[in-house]
Amino acid sequence: MKKSYGVNELRRMYLDFFESKGHLVMKSFSLVPHNDNSLLLINAGMAPLKPYFTGQEIPPRRRVTTCQKCVRTGDIENVGKTARHLTFFEMLGNFSFGDYFKHEAIAWSWEFLTKVLGLEEDRLYPSIYGEDEEAYEIWTREVGVPGEKITRFYRDPETGECDNFWEHGAGPCGPCSEIYYDRGEKYGCGSPDCKVGCDCDRFMEVWNNVFTQFEGDGKGGYTELSQKNIDTGMGLERLAVVMQDVDSVFDIDTMKAIRDKICEMSGKKYEVDAMDDVSIRLITDHIRSSTFLVSDGVMPSNEGRGYVLRRLIRRAARHGKMLGIDGLFLAKLSETVINESKDGYPELEEKKEFIFKVLTQEEEKFNKTIDQGLAILSDLMEEMKKNGKKELSGADTFKLYDTYGFPVDLTEEILEEKGFSYNEDEFKACMEEQRQKARSARKVTNYMGADATVYEQIDPSITTEFVGYENLTYASKVTVMTTETEIVEALSDGDAGTIIVEKTPFYATMGGQQGDKGQIRTADGVFQVEDTVKLLGGKYGHIGHMVSGMIHTGEEVELVVDAKLRAKTCANHSATHLLQKALREVLGTHVEQAGSYQDSERTRFDFTHFAAMTPEELQKVEEMVNEKINEGMEVRTDIMTVDEAKKTGAMALFGEKYGEKVRVVSMGEFSREFCGGTHVKNTAEIKTFKILSESGVAAGVRRIEALTGDNVIAYYKKMEEEFQEAAKVVKSTPANLKERLEHLTAEMKDLQSENEALKSRAAKDALGDVMNQIEDVKGVKLLATSVSGVDMNGLRDLGDQLKDKIGEGVVVIASDCDGKVNLIAMATDAAMKQGAHAGNLIKAIAGNVGGGGGGRPNMAQAGGKNPAGIPDAIAQAKTALENMLK
Repeated sequence: MKKSYGVNELRRMYLDFFESKGHLVMKSFSLVPHNDNSLLLINAGMAPLKPYFTGQEIPPRRRVTTCQKCVRTGDIENVGKTARHLTFFEMLGNFSFGDYFKHEAIAWSWEFLTKVLGLEEDRLYPSIYGEDEEAYEIWTREVGVPGEKITRFYRDPETGECDNFWEHGAGPCGPCSEIYYDRGEKYGCGSPDCKVGCDCDRFMEVWNNVFTQFEGDGKGGYTELSQKNIDTGMGLERLAVVMQDVDSVFDIDTMKAIRDKICEMSGKKYEVDAMDDVSIRLITDHIRSSTFLVSDGVMPSNEGRGYVLRRLIRRAARHGKMLGIDGLFLAKLSETVINESKDGYPELEEKKEFIFKVLTQEEEKFNKTIDQGLAILSDLMEEMKKNGKKELSGADTFKLYDTYGFPVDLTEEILEEKGFSYNEDEFKACMEEQRQKARSARKVTNYMGADATVYEQIDPSITTEFVGYENLTYASKVTVMTTETEIVEALSDGDAGTIIVEKTPFYATMGGQQGDKGQIRTADGVFQVEDTVKLLGGKYGHIGHMVSGMIHTGEEVELVVDAKLRAKTCANHSATHLLQKALREVLGTHVEQAGSYQDSERTRFDFTHFAAMTPEELQKVEEMVNEKINEGMEVRTDIMTVDEAKKTGAMALFGEKYGEKVRVVSMGEFSREFCGGTHVKNTAEIKTFKILSESGVAAGVRRIEALTGDNVIAYYKKMEEEFQEAAKVVKSTPANLKERLEHLTAEMKDLQSENEALKSRAAKDALGDVMNQIEDVKGVKLLATSVSGVDMNGLRDLGDQLKDKIGEGVVVIASDCDGKVNLIAMATDAAMKQGAHAGNLIKAIAGNVGGGGGGRPNMAQAGGKNPAGIPDAIAQAKTALENMLK
């Protein structure tokens, strides 16, 4: 018998069921794709598992089950308008990588739905791909479903597409078998033909078994795969709709809690006003997406996945305003999301303070954006009124949207209120132009979406063991060698390539620490290692070139890490641990690592903080790090479980996914972090620490660059040399440099002042007596004249003087200076009252000198490239002024 299970119960029941069938339960991967340029965000349960499906990586087990966080924004405009569309959802999945196939997948899907969840068999309707007789036989003979209850879906004869055949271009593909649940006539369309596949809400798809059994060539040709896979997808929210017997996903328990909170905040009731319902649903969905995205380390920005997050937050904030919610509300609402979902995603609770800060900051920014956008739109509407236009151009609408983040629906709404509209076709054309630019910038990728490389041709069973924590030299055997384009058996003198060995002391670039350099040697050859990288499947690639001789696959080689570079890199890495702890001590525990880089020269550390650090804070942090270096604390490494590590207070890297066992690096009792990198054995080996700079790199993310040890000494030595050189230039000594520079600065100010006075006098002399050039234009005095060799500053001074001389009126002056034209116009208060406008006057005459410009009614200026047009510009000033005077 069917029971009403909550979302969190359903998630646990599904994972427990497939664990009992021999599946490894894997935690949800981050929403940020790893090594996949084809995706902005994880949008399906199988997306993070692509390397296992393609055979490029060996899965931890042949049977895996997950509940994967997903975000899709393709239908974002429909979210809220319908009760179906979501941007964030959870995808339940059970996967087989060459293990079980159709028999087990179909049987288990039926068992879970009927035996575990208790769904009525007579209300479940399977579907199959029309030509998949094997699936039909399993459903009817093994499961016992009557043949008349099974729906066959065939390819469209015109397009060749079929909902029950999964394929995306060339690559692995195969038929599907779905299971639909009959929710009853009350959800139907009333048609006597209503059945599986109908567009109404009666028959809801709750399960989709994808049988990946073919390799498609993208042209209709298919060959049988030797390794067949199962990819099952089931929307958790959809399943909850069925189990809880509610109208839509917005009525299930976890979503309803958010929906009710929005109603409480706004004083609105759900299902009373249709427009309010749209806003309530939109906010419910968008706050879930935003909360999960921030928890996975996505920060609001103007591009990529950061732009997706920014758009979601701003749409939610705008609809909150439409509901009448006063003040900032998203962080408070996010707390409900966290409380409802932390059972399956404990990281939400761990990161909640950070999530609240990001949401609040972005909501505050949006409030300012709204004000700015309204002001710009108001000016545009005023201009439209003057020009007798009723339609805002698509270009202006797009600029409001793209540059100022002003939602187009809000623009449309405000325009309609004032009796205007906007050119939708032009706007769409601007949008499409932007999309085309984005598409053309995409890289060519392989099936996984990563840049295609020779490394994908390597046998996935080959791995490398890292033995470099205790060893800087090690003997091992070469397993694979490549050039940039192919796998080779040997590299010889001058060849560039990559060497992979069974065991290596070389640390590969990971976690911000730059990979080791050094040499790989045999009796007959020397390979210079210029970089070490970690490749798919746990292989370490030693990238470089042959210095001499030859090295063959299968040879025993000696791997020698450059000890000096490793020591300097270790010092920088260990200093970064001390730096992070010091930042948390000085700034607060909201500080989280947002990125880092360490090599032998320097360390760079990005961290979450919402304001520039003060000089006092930087000094305090630097002093604290140096104090801990001087204490000579032992640096200890322990291997333990994640839970044990967290109990010790060890800090985990934000958004990182860890295995069962982790390395915890402790520096005395001061710092304790999860870390797979290499370190000094005692903080005294770092010697000293110097912060070079602190800057902003993204919204809410700051960056510190610093040096350690001998690099600090080299820095001060270089600075001393530069002081000595600077002192020589100004004929002084380093000790007296400050005093000498102050004297020279004062001297320079005096000379500049004298120079400006001479230029002003020269300009007056060049102008001569111009009072006889004053004309009367409709009762307003106009002095329009030209002068040679005066820059814009001089022209402004001259204009002020002439304006004082004529008392009331308009002054226009042009000057050719260094082959260019400077143009200025000024109007007094009385002239402006009669209609004079300096900015419009400049616009009217600047074209004569090949330039453009404008400004305020009382003063405006322009530049030009055509000195020959000055007489025409001066002559046209009178006509332009006449046209604007009352």
